Amino acid sequence: MSDTFHDVIGENSFPEDGKFVVMLNGWQVLLCKTAGGYFAVNNRCTHAASPLSGGRIRRDMILCPFHGARFDLPSGRSLGGGYKPLRCFAVRVADGRIAVAIPETPPGVDEVPVAHH
Repeated sequence: MSDTFHDVIGENSFPEDGKFVVMLNGWQVLLCKTAGGYFAVNNRCTHAASPLSGGRIRRDMILCPFHGARFDLPSGRSLGGGYKPLRCFAVRVADGRIAVAIPETPPGVDEVPVAHH
């Protein structure tokens, strides 16, 4: 199976905080903008299963807002925690529009974020 690119947002509309969440084919995608470019990851911390979208971006990494787990946005790998890597999605920018490639199959239950209260 191949991944399919989906048009997400215009570069000029991207939020100033550097984060944008979109649902694509059942996937909750967190699109991040850093000095290194645009990166898309599954919006689910592999440590606590919570959404990463409330986390802070520092350089090319994101911090989980619940437990402080850190992940490298370009590769998805865990930084210092030994957690499973994040699922990364390919990003393409053309004519001022940002597109993200998503699997044709929806996410499994172990790839959907869980809300913590």
